[in-house]
Amino acid sequence: MDNLITLYQHRLHLPKAHFSLIDHEDAMVATVFKVTQPNGKQLILKICSRAGDYWREAYFLKHFAGKLPVPRIHQLVPPEEGMHGAILMECLHGELLKIADLSHKLSYEMGSFLARIHLERVTGYGDLTQPDQSSSDPRVHFTLKFEEGLEECRNHLSDVLMQKCRLYFDKHLDLLLAADGPCIIHRDFRPGNLIVDHGKLQGIIDWSSARGGFAEEDFCPWELGEWSADPALKNAFLEGYASVRRIPDYRDIMPLLRLSRAIASIGFTVKRGTWESRNAKIYQFSRQFLDSLLSSL
Repeated sequence: MDNLITLYQHRLHLPKAHFSLIDHEDAMVATVFKVTQPNGKQLILKICSRAGDYWREAYFLKHFAGKLPVPRIHQLVPPEEGMHGAILMECLHGELLKIADLSHKLSYEMGSFLARIHLERVTGYGDLTQPDQSSSDPRVHFTLKFEEGLEECRNHLSDVLMQKCRLYFDKHLDLLLAADGPCIIHRDFRPGNLIVDHGKLQGIIDWSSARGGFAEEDFCPWELGEWSADPALKNAFLEGYASVRRIPDYRDIMPLLRLSRAIASIGFTVKRGTWESRNAKIYQFSRQFLDSLLSSL
């Protein structure tokens, strides 16, 4: 870790700054430091182990600057051989949102901000940093990501379970043809990526998974229990969303979206070797969902 800090201290011209690791379960992929300069000013350094994550994070922070509460970029370190891409950005005042701190007013505000993200219409589905690979068909990119997840699950999930996953996916894939898109989606809009202070939203962070997609996908965290189980707070969130744009009817499509997320989560934790340790909770949650969804097949 000391060598990593020295590397970025030199590259960012911050030889006297203090780097302290921010370690929490929401930081699953990137390495994040709080950087304190000699004058006391604090910044955040996000080091992305995957080049695509870096390019997307930088793209959306720039895109939403002045439109949404996102951290301001101070310096960029593009990925190169021997060095992961990194973004030195503003340290927003406040704390990560805790479910216990959700109020009716705050839930309403969160819903309205998600709707503002979805107001940003795009020309196709896929990674907006690679426009030549975008598609007008929502099934293309969605299927590609599902196949990547299945491949990561190979030799871990049973052949029978893998076949059931594919059968359900193929049977319901065409539901995407009626999806609400293409628009910008965050793909991880949940309390762990929202910074609040005194009951007000200060920042929306972690844009590395954002894409051109369909709005329904950003409602997955509510259905996955990553927000509150209180129906009054969910209703407030939806009311806030509806104050900006129409709420998409996501009920029929949600099992398919959750299947895709479950496969991606299992594949990620298996690939990283963290399914029995650091990420055991998300792994078990995803396995239980698969067993429930596919039990009748």
